[in-house]
Amino acid sequence: MSALTSIEKRILSYLKDQEAGATVTSQSLAKALNYGGTKMYKKLVRAINYLENIGELEQTKRGHYCLNAKVSKTVVGTYRANAQGFGFVTYAEGQPDFFVPRGRALNAMQGDTVEVEVLKLANPQTGKGSEVQVLRVIERAVNQLVGEFVAYPSEVRQERQALGYVLPQGDYSDAVRVEIDPAGIQPADHSICIVKISQYPTAEAPHLLRGLVAKEIGHRDEPGVDILSVLYQFGIPHEFPEVVKEAAEAVPQTLSAQDLANREDLRQEVILTIDGADAKDLDDAISLNRLENGDYVLGVHIADVSYYVEEGSALDLEAYQRGTSVYLTDRVVPMLPQRLSNGICSLHPHEDRLTLSCQMVIDSQGQVKSHRIFRSVIHSSYRMTYDDVNAILEGDEGLRQKYAPIVDLLEDMSKLHHLLEAKRIKRGALDFDAPEAKVLVDGQGHPLDIQLRERGVAERLIESFMLAANETVAKHYMTRDYPMLYRVHEQPDSERMQRFAEFITAFGIVLRGKVETIAPKQLQQALKQVDGQDFEQAVSTMMLRSMKQARYSEEALGHYGLATAEYTHFTSPIRRYPDLIVHRLIHRYLDKKPSHQDKARIFDQLPGIADQSSKMERRAIDA
Repeated sequence: MSALTSIEKRILSYLKDQEAGATVTSQSLAKALNYGGTKMYKKLVRAINYLENIGELEQTKRGHYCLNAKVSKTVVGTYRANAQGFGFVTYAEGQPDFFVPRGRALNAMQGDTVEVEVLKLANPQTGKGSEVQVLRVIERAVNQLVGEFVAYPSEVRQERQALGYVLPQGDYSDAVRVEIDPAGIQPADHSICIVKISQYPTAEAPHLLRGLVAKEIGHRDEPGVDILSVLYQFGIPHEFPEVVKEAAEAVPQTLSAQDLANREDLRQEVILTIDGADAKDLDDAISLNRLENGDYVLGVHIADVSYYVEEGSALDLEAYQRGTSVYLTDRVVPMLPQRLSNGICSLHPHEDRLTLSCQMVIDSQGQVKSHRIFRSVIHSSYRMTYDDVNAILEGDEGLRQKYAPIVDLLEDMSKLHHLLEAKRIKRGALDFDAPEAKVLVDGQGHPLDIQLRERGVAERLIESFMLAANETVAKHYMTRDYPMLYRVHEQPDSERMQRFAEFITAFGIVLRGKVETIAPKQLQQALKQVDGQDFEQAVSTMMLRSMKQARYSEEALGHYGLATAEYTHFTSPIRRYPDLIVHRLIHRYLDKKPSHQDKARIFDQLPGIADQSSKMERRAIDA
């Protein structure tokens, strides 16, 4: 350290005083160390570059700086277990995870905050990441587990002073056991239980825990117990508190004259919904007209859930905690009580319903020429299913006669969809159209069959119209610099993209361009080359895994996969909390232009909502 200049020493000293894994920009360092002015800032940048060259600092993918792992003897991060015994530690945004070899995890469990020591640094030649060992567990992530109880024989019960053990569900090694203390509930053999942990693993017994059974969910073979156990495992609430039920009961199921105030009346327009046959929460409806010049006037009408779910109410707080509806094999765990989600908020046919509308004038190139966002009331004329619309568009004579008044409308909708789809493809949007499986179950929840979900024109048509509305709403408020919640998907990590580029060379495909700045259009070209090939799904899946996860943010960071600079979620407020927030903000902005103080206050609230919404979405996907 003696050979370093005073400024270089100050930089290292400052970083060592920060939290482990902290990253900084050159600008934030200049501010913290009081190196203002052009001359001083240039000196600082030179010092940073030197420290990076000698290996004291390293640069993240985002251009931030942090202490090199070998300089920082220990690092704090989040442990992620693997059922095969090894694990990973995430420690800094933009940095690759550390690898924890089998036997080096101490007694760390999934999600724990741990302190680790670096054993081996990453090897760029082999592509192997840095290896670490866990020194200590700083904070435990879980205090309860869900799993199957296995009873001990009587002699073992007395010897171990335990009823038996529970095999936990989730990312745990097969060796992990939770011995059950007799002081709690005494469950039946092979029942699924919730266990409150009283003792965590030790260095001497790294796979053994102890706990009390807090709840017996049911026998493993009972119908529906497997799904219930998943809900408990991920902490997903599947019953509403009484205060929330009471709030839902208080919501009227019909509209009053007061409800219609300050709304555009669209009840005489032909408006329809298109959903799956078993869908009950219908939150989007569409209308379409043609102008004399050939332009389309597309109306996307979304259930005005925020009118009923007031900010800070019991309904709102519960929806915030849940974040999203959760769709499992044989059931839906709704974000909102069914009195709202399947009742007054759902856009049922032949019923007056409150909506927020985004009306767009679209030309023959699929370009939105003008738009309006406004409060409305609609009266849906038809409740259509994807299957029926697909059959009509394919020429089914029986259905074309049954729905004769709207056959031309549906064909115009199909034409507009193809225009919008062509526009997205032209700009480079990626289409990961992986086949989806649908599990058919009987009344007791037993699986009967697995069918592939086919996505026809009807499904893609609704997708195109919702994408257009989401982009239009995002752009509307971005150009006005109003605070808004955005759906963002960032540039892929260069290391992952490099691995993908190497992977596809095995199929004779060369990825053009630099992996650091790869454009969606270039990835789209790679997908085109494998279209229809036996290995198409493998390449598509690997590409998807090379992407970052989409998330919610108060910053308009763009959506890489859709190749657009502006995107939000506006179209599903019944089942997604972010959409509900977007609606709430639209109402506020329709009432009045926000002041600087209004903007600052709203902007302060959005990061927490974005983070919670992203976490709950991830939880639902994992479940």
